[in-house]
Amino acid sequence: MGACRRVRPQMTGLDTNVLVRFLVEDDRRQTDRVHRFLARSRTLGERVYISAVVLCETVWVLRSGYAKSRAEILEAVQQLLSTDIFLVEEEDSVRAALLLCRTGKADFADCLIGQIHLARACRSTVTFDRSLSATPGFTIL
Repeated sequence: MGACRRVRPQMTGLDTNVLVRFLVEDDRRQTDRVHRFLARSRTLGERVYISAVVLCETVWVLRSGYAKSRAEILEAVQQLLSTDIFLVEEEDSVRAALLLCRTGKADFADCLIGQIHLARACRSTVTFDRSLSATPGFTIL
């Protein structure tokens, strides 16, 4: 038997704190480090991965830690989807969640949960949260 050769990953994932720094640019030294990292990734031809969990955490931090408005947060998520270096997990579900957030009252994380479940062929997502009763993909339990 031959030895297994480990394949070098062609992507690096971002943690929430790095993504927040990229979006808010409130610490010049760290922001410069993020931009250098992204430039290096681009030079190497590597994309940068943003998981759905990191995206939801980022939305929460922008809202609670930086008091960003709903419109500013949704625009930031749209910016991430539009930046070619980023590969966003569940991109189609994220796009659908953005649309729901722009037209409804549910928060981004709830919309994303519902859209991911629908994409996985769930009939709906059951919840006790009555505020989601008008949000497509949710059923009140």
